[in-house]
Amino acid sequence: MEISNFMRDEHRMCDESFAKAEQAVNNGDFKEAFEHFEKFMIDTLKHFDKEEEILFPRFEEVTGNTEGPTKVMCYEHNQVRGLLEQLKDAIDKEDKERFFSVADTIMILLQQHNMKEEQMLYAMCDRVLAPQASELVEKMKAL
Repeated sequence: MEISNFMRDEHRMCDESFAKAEQAVNNGDFKEAFEHFEKFMIDTLKHFDKEEEILFPRFEEVTGNTEGPTKVMCYEHNQVRGLLEQLKDAIDKEDKERFFSVADTIMILLQQHNMKEEQMLYAMCDRVLAPQASELVEKMKAL
């Protein structure tokens, strides 16, 4: 399996959970919203861990590039982590307006972030890590 396909599929899975959380908040069902949001948050953070602990270090090792795209992606991961806490707080307080304000911000950030990963970084990983792709995907699945 190509790295890009595996990682892109994870992006889509996270997007679906987030859309369900937004729909539940829109319907005023904060209990259901929390369940979907919690899945989104856990899956997103696990995805970041797979990148930061497995994929990015191997990419940096093979390319010798530690100041390029992986550094930018990690910076954006940290921005998302902060926004996740704000979203959780908005759900906990059943604050629909605050939730959608932060949701708009996180969705714009994630859409841009995912696009950069999917169109550039993952394609580079597929090229430079091709001989190790299956091994890396298995390690990420196991994390």
